[in-house]
Amino acid sequence: MTDEAPRQFEIEMPPEAVTGSYADFANVWHTSDVFVMDFVSLVRPPHEATDADGTTVTVVPGRVVQRVRIPPEQVFELAKALTQQLEFWERENGRRTGDAPS
Repeated sequence: MTDEAPRQFEIEMPPEAVTGSYADFANVWHTSDVFVMDFVSLVRPPHEATDADGTTVTVVPGRVVQRVRIPPEQVFELAKALTQQLEFWERENGRRTGDAPS
């Protein structure tokens, strides 16, 4: 097989992953060799608290429902795929109110 040969992926999905996991937001961070996306679901409503310095803060309790680790090279492909899908979504559903035109 040469580097130029087309690839055909055969991807399986375990039955327990078919429904997916709901996430309210994602936190993205990186090291020198990997990007990490933690998808987080809120577990309780936010509430006021006081931090160690005595400052009032709003605590937002959440739980990571999925952590995805990808190599830096794949981040560019992911960004392209997300942009493409967002454009399709906007054509189907219209731009969200308050979003600036691109």
